[in-house]
Amino acid sequence: MRRTEDFFNYQGGNMIMKKTVMSKVMGVAMSTIMAAAMLAGCGSASTTASEETTQTVQESTTSSQSDDNGTVVNKDDKVYKVGIIQHIDHPSLNQINAKIQETLQPLVNEGKVEIEYKNASGDQTMLPTIINGMIDDGCDILVPIATPTAQAAAAATSDVTIVFSAVSNPVEAGLVESFDKTDKNITGVSNSIAIEDIFELAAELTPDAKTFGFVYNTSEINSVTGIERAKKYCDEHGIAYKEATVTGTADVQQAAASLVNDVDAFFTPNDNTVASAMAAYLQVANDAGKPIYCGADSMVNDGGFATVGIDYDVLGVQTGEMIERIVNGATVADTPVEQIAQYAKMINVATAKQLGIEIPQDKQEEFQLLGE
Repeated sequence: MRRTEDFFNYQGGNMIMKKTVMSKVMGVAMSTIMAAAMLAGCGSASTTASEETTQTVQESTTSSQSDDNGTVVNKDDKVYKVGIIQHIDHPSLNQINAKIQETLQPLVNEGKVEIEYKNASGDQTMLPTIINGMIDDGCDILVPIATPTAQAAAAATSDVTIVFSAVSNPVEAGLVESFDKTDKNITGVSNSIAIEDIFELAAELTPDAKTFGFVYNTSEINSVTGIERAKKYCDEHGIAYKEATVTGTADVQQAAASLVNDVDAFFTPNDNTVASAMAAYLQVANDAGKPIYCGADSMVNDGGFATVGIDYDVLGVQTGEMIERIVNGATVADTPVEQIAQYAKMINVATAKQLGIEIPQDKQEEFQLLGE
């Protein structure tokens, strides 16, 4: 974060006096008068310098003060430019962006923050151009949403503060050395998913599901991390699985179709590519009567069966609050990477009805029910 402090420098002047000796009596008189004048002048200059020094100290001190709770509060006149970047347009990431902007709106209203938003619309080759453009525009804080965008931001600058959102494994992505070690210019909020909870839910809601189909994009680190954890859980609990990978949204329907006759249910983590093609995914799964367990609330909103997954409203608010703390004086080094604070528990009852799945009463009370 860049800061500018203005310091006032006082520069005094020299008084040049000329004396004309007219007589001894007049010389003594003039000397006496001028000596008194010089003393008065020095006293006046000293007072002025003291006043300006006091003003300097006061202005320097007010540039960073603390509130009653000891939180550092930004008192500068500086307006922080915040640049939010997405690499693709889909509901989960759009939720994050909306909540970040909503959380920062009070600072915008106060004139402390300006927000710029750009979306690469699925063309990741545009990310360097977008990010470098924001840097050239003087952005103080870059906010990349999702792993590919965060990696592009990290590659573009080692000076501008980066606060990422929705990066499942920031260590594996090469953004930070550990959650607690943010000694460079990068921090943010991770959206690692609750794999174990999802499969425990599946065991309760669909106990006859013995083989799962994994559909995911191998180029998304966040998705690969989730699948690796899912495989480990399945191996440890005697659950079989098959997988089909995709490279783009156009591949999702075919990938699901290649598995549908050999699996009892599907699982996809927080995969941006698959989430952007939920309609095609659902067509295959629902027609075959196979539920899709998801890693994100938006995927259940779009028709997926159930999740103990990422609440992207929570993620967006949490990211916005981190940005706010940095605007108000916190440093990246003092701001470790955070894990999402709260998971969404959701069941799409319309999908359950279509698939003929009964929802136990305790789950109806514990989970948010969609599509009623």
